[in-house]
Amino acid sequence: MTSSHAETDDVHPHAASHEGHGDGGHGDHGGHGDHGGHGDHGGHGDHAQVFRRLFWWNLLLAVPVLVFSPQIQDWFGYSLDFDGADWVAPVLGSIVYWWGGWPFLSGGWDEARRRQPGMMLLIAMAITVAYGSSLASWLGWGDLDFWWELAALIVVMLLGHWLEMKAIGQAQGALSALAALLPDSAERVTDTGTQIVALAELALGDVVLVRPGARVPADGVIVSGAAELDESMITGESRPVPRGDGDKVVAGTVSTDSSIRVRIEALGEDTALAGIRRMVEAAQSSRSRAQALADRAAAALFYLAAGAAAVTMIAWATVGDAAEGVIRTVTVLVIACPHALGLAIPLVISISTAISARAGILVKDRLALEQMRTIDVVLFDKTGTLTRGKHAVVDHAAVAGLDRSQVLAMAAAAESDSEHPMARAVVAAAGTGVPEAKDFEALTGRGVRADVEGTAVAVGGPALMDQLGLAEPPELAERTSQWRRDGGSVLYVVADGEVVGALTLADEIRPESRQAVAELHTRGKQVVLVTGDARQVADAVAAELGIDEVFAEVLPGDKDAKVAELQQRALSVAMVGDGVNDAPALARADVGIAIGAGTDVAIESAGVVLASDDPRSVVGVIDLSAASYRKMVQNLVWATGYNLLAIPVAAGVFAFAGITISPAIAAIAMSASTIIVAANAQLLRRIDLRRQDPSPATTATVPAPA
Repeated sequence: MTSSHAETDDVHPHAASHEGHGDGGHGDHGGHGDHGGHGDHGGHGDHAQVFRRLFWWNLLLAVPVLVFSPQIQDWFGYSLDFDGADWVAPVLGSIVYWWGGWPFLSGGWDEARRRQPGMMLLIAMAITVAYGSSLASWLGWGDLDFWWELAALIVVMLLGHWLEMKAIGQAQGALSALAALLPDSAERVTDTGTQIVALAELALGDVVLVRPGARVPADGVIVSGAAELDESMITGESRPVPRGDGDKVVAGTVSTDSSIRVRIEALGEDTALAGIRRMVEAAQSSRSRAQALADRAAAALFYLAAGAAAVTMIAWATVGDAAEGVIRTVTVLVIACPHALGLAIPLVISISTAISARAGILVKDRLALEQMRTIDVVLFDKTGTLTRGKHAVVDHAAVAGLDRSQVLAMAAAAESDSEHPMARAVVAAAGTGVPEAKDFEALTGRGVRADVEGTAVAVGGPALMDQLGLAEPPELAERTSQWRRDGGSVLYVVADGEVVGALTLADEIRPESRQAVAELHTRGKQVVLVTGDARQVADAVAAELGIDEVFAEVLPGDKDAKVAELQQRALSVAMVGDGVNDAPALARADVGIAIGAGTDVAIESAGVVLASDDPRSVVGVIDLSAASYRKMVQNLVWATGYNLLAIPVAAGVFAFAGITISPAIAAIAMSASTIIVAANAQLLRRIDLRRQDPSPATTATVPAPA
């Protein structure tokens, strides 16, 4: 109430209660990253089109190579014998090798030059062995004709890469989806009306009109109007959020029901949306422990495949079948390509960061996300995290003969002209039907006074009672004593010089907090509260939410010491705070989570930033961490197991039993393995990080600090 409650011991707790406010990317995985000159995974939509065109053109070229192959003719019992027939396979096969095989040849050269051998170098070696043997045979130096195998192998490899690029492209949609949130134009308000302009023409300070159903074009502040805004694409909040005069709005959000006018305060790279995009970009390219393991495994697999190929060639040559040795060698080189292994982790990283961004969970540090599944304790700051950081009326009472709602309405009428946060809470609690008041007067440090329908009404704390020389009625004493024991703030309502009732105010607990704590418990996590509030206030919050342990009366600068204390118990700690006063604690924790960041997505001390203020998002981070880890392990096990089983078969170890595979079948198997890994990673999309709204019954308040 402006300054009227500023010095009242039990009336102005809100000042104390706000203590809470205040490595390279996956582009180099095992040499796979360059993909023969087509770069990292950032533009797989374009790469898919490139490989699609290469596949269809080279398929057309490969068909005549197969048709004119002597071996194919023998199989199907036909003959094509005319002048120049023996030129068809070498000429078209050479075109397929140099044109269709160029992505693999150039990629293999890049891997060799960078001394990071991987998939591309293996493929390049395989097709070069087949091409060199076939060319030598055609020139009369031997009898190792593999033109049709070469053409089929390259075509199948192009098909596999096309399908792979399509799969990866679906996982890379987060950045383009963020960019698509911005409208193409804006409706700028001018002296004569409005005009449609491109976003590039907007300037800071411009006022734009956002009509119902339209997106906000840039970050700004509402200067006129009120609307329900759909912010789900930024925060993951499922419900539209009411916004009015003076409220900040974010580019890309949608006005669902009304027109608003917004003054532009940030454009382009300075907007929250751009900050989120940069965060997603960084997360998708950041290193992880699992990625490092996959890279080492892929490099080891290259040498294993190369060694197995050499042994295969020597073994078959020793038994006098050099032609079969070349086929087996090519097959080993193809089937052992560590492509699936190279994709096992990057795909999971891309998909997990994309779905988390859409749910308002912004991962800054991949290691932080990986570690969340192993966290033992979640340490919550209270104010603004588990609570809303603003007061609400918890309870109210009236003397005998008066109705409680009547007393509350009288208090709200007297407070209606005050701007004090506690006054706003009283007015909000009364709702509609508040009588009119006049002759409002703020009593500095004591409360307020006004005339309410001919009754002199005053509202204030103990200082007001002392000034008026009034004593607390015995029938209220027991209630107010309990309120104080719980750390609540007490306001008395005085009508015509007599105390007629009392109110207690509290910091309102978020309706989602109880569910968040319960779900953390079901996942085996301890929940600890840290706050600068008095012990009775902190204990009341803990009792209401079922929190395991409480650190109370902790100064903002000492919160990191509480994190260290938990860590000294051999516990892994995730700290959840607002990212401002909690920065040292966020930095010290094993995982720092900044909650309720809203438009501020540049909190340096946190590994994970939650765009919304819903504490249940912390559970979403844990679920995502566990799910993405499972997918990483599944993909690694599949990719390595497949290669270890496939190499002996490809080498012809079981040829004595009639079990062999051709290079083309090997290419199909290798591509299928890659697609299986991609499809398995896509299953991550089934995880639902958004939470159902809690029922009104779960909403609670706790006493504000005395």
